[in-house]
Amino acid sequence: MFESMETDMSKKSRSAKQVAVAGEAAAAATDGALPPEPAAPRELSRKDYDREMKKLHVELVSLQQSVVKHGLKVCIVFEGRDGAGKGGTIKAITERVSPRIFRVVALPAPTEREKSQMYGQRYMPHLPAAGEIVIFDRSWYNRAGVERVMGFVSEEKAKGFLQTIPLFERLMVDSGIILLKYWLEVSPEEQTRRLKARIGDGRKTWKLSPMDLKSYDRWDDYTKARDEMFAATDTSWAPWFVARSEDKKRVRLNVISDILRHVPYEPQPPMKIELPKRKIGRYKPADYPFRFIEERF
Repeated sequence: MFESMETDMSKKSRSAKQVAVAGEAAAAATDGALPPEPAAPRELSRKDYDREMKKLHVELVSLQQSVVKHGLKVCIVFEGRDGAGKGGTIKAITERVSPRIFRVVALPAPTEREKSQMYGQRYMPHLPAAGEIVIFDRSWYNRAGVERVMGFVSEEKAKGFLQTIPLFERLMVDSGIILLKYWLEVSPEEQTRRLKARIGDGRKTWKLSPMDLKSYDRWDDYTKARDEMFAATDTSWAPWFVARSEDKKRVRLNVISDILRHVPYEPQPPMKIELPKRKIGRYKPADYPFRFIEERF
């Protein structure tokens, strides 16, 4: 799909050479890190976090109702290094809303059949229809990141993807989709801490895949790939938004706040709801030997 757009896009985007040069210059200038983080704010207590998150969850419910009411189509892409906090941020977004409206898409590695398709074809069925918000936990940008760094795709195809993807995203936006792209930025020290925590926690070991281990020593390669991706795909119609994710609580609050800023919605007034009266006792329950589970707690 994306490859078929390459001829048209060549007139509208940077050449692969320009992209590579820009990426190398950015990497050299920053040594793989984004601009220095502002002075650390005071520690955010769990109580303060829960209070602010509750407010944002109420706003997300209002946003959900507006999306359904007005038939909006919202697509949110999350990218970042392993351990950057994508999953936790997505969970915070979807915790109090309907899974039928907020859909999370986290595709596994492509099957042999999908590998024979046009690149990106398998993402198409998941794009939002009216009244839907689709969140991609990694996306078509796999081609610019893990596939390129780990050698699953040739440099020619990776650079071709970077040239053509802006046109595809322009088609998405022109069709009425609100496209938001977030890159969660984490330091190498914090990434190491989080990956080590997964090793020692039986609840998190599933998050540490063989690919994560192989990728761990490719920090600079991923930095270069990130910089070239930004240089080619940070467009006026589909810009990248970077969220610092050293502090998990803060990045979740900040990302949700940013989503609420970009998707139009009307705050919903509190609903006056009263439970109706009911009568119990008109039916006598059956004397059935129900199999209750063991109450260990």
